[in-house]
Amino acid sequence: MVALLTSRGVQIDDPSRAERKLAQLGYYRLSGFWYPAREFKMNGLQQEVCPVAGKPLRLDTFQAATSFDAIVDLYQFDKRLRMLMLDAVERLEVHLKTITAHEVGYHDPMAYTNVKFILHKWTQPYTDSRGNARNKWTDWSLKQRSHIARSKEDCIQWHLRAGKSIPVWVAVEAWDFGDLSEFFELLTSKYQNLILARLGLNNAKMLSRWMQQISHLRNRCAHHTRIWNQASANPLSVPVEPYFQPLGLDQHALKRLYGLIAVTWFLLQKIAPASTWINDVADLIDRKPAMPGCTFKAMGFPDETGFPRKLFGI
Repeated sequence: MVALLTSRGVQIDDPSRAERKLAQLGYYRLSGFWYPAREFKMNGLQQEVCPVAGKPLRLDTFQAATSFDAIVDLYQFDKRLRMLMLDAVERLEVHLKTITAHEVGYHDPMAYTNVKFILHKWTQPYTDSRGNARNKWTDWSLKQRSHIARSKEDCIQWHLRAGKSIPVWVAVEAWDFGDLSEFFELLTSKYQNLILARLGLNNAKMLSRWMQQISHLRNRCAHHTRIWNQASANPLSVPVEPYFQPLGLDQHALKRLYGLIAVTWFLLQKIAPASTWINDVADLIDRKPAMPGCTFKAMGFPDETGFPRKLFGI
């Protein structure tokens, strides 16, 4: 593998270290990090060859000045970035579970099992892309019940052993972020608005989208999957308010990590106003490894000067 990478143009100063890293991390895991440094396939006019509505084709060879050490540095950068994002997501997930359980549990401790809390359209059958009859409320109920059934949390186990009903403020301890975001989407506007008010927001569709994307981010981080240049198929939306206006969040940014950082920090300030998380993120991103194709633009940032500290007031 070391010889193959060398033949394709990767600079390897220490072959023994390269062998160790490939053995530790895996060729294909690292391939996601060196992919941006691969050369583009060009036509006779020296234009990038792009399939119809597709990405430019890449060659197996690498751009000049691509080093194996920089590839590993990018992997480690992404790892530290995942840890920072998980730190914020953990606080958001716990808080959102708490306020959701409070706002619906106040009206019914078993609200998560009560169809009266659910928007009518989500209780109606529909046909999925495979022609199967489905019901979103039923699907969600079955999934979260399975999570409760296999939970090892003491509070869940106590209720199960005692044969007691599990109130929503206990049930949420068995839910993952996906369960939570789906439950919010299923709720009627009355209960969505109660939760929105706790966050100073008024757009349920927007918050639902934020929660879905943060849940996806959380899963990528938890499964050690690359996040630094990942893109979503659909952009986030943001409210028109002073915090977001100067950030320059175009459609490109709102599909990438920059948009998620902006939204995460917006929510984090609501629940932890003394947090300095954004400073840690800025410091790390400004230390992004230098490697061909490894750009700030790929992360969604507006230019190549690094983290836009002034726009965030830091």
